[in-house]
Amino acid sequence: MFKFAVETERRFYLCNHVDVQVKSDSPRPLVEVRLTDAWVWDMYRKSRFVPNVRVLTFKDVNVEELPAPEI
Repeated sequence: MFKFAVETERRFYLCNHVDVQVKSDSPRPLVEVRLTDAWVWDMYRKSRFVPNVRVLTFKDVNVEELPAPEI
């Protein structure tokens, strides 16, 4: 159902499209992550499925491409 798993310091996401961009070359670069068709793991959210997500962080971001389902 999803193509990517994305992990930040605060949340875990599953999504179908991910775009990661580094916004500065400073010692602590700002990273912008945009996700499309996402599922958000956050127990305090009313709705976990969201069409678009934008994350700004100075911390690590893990992006993993999930294996395609076997037919």
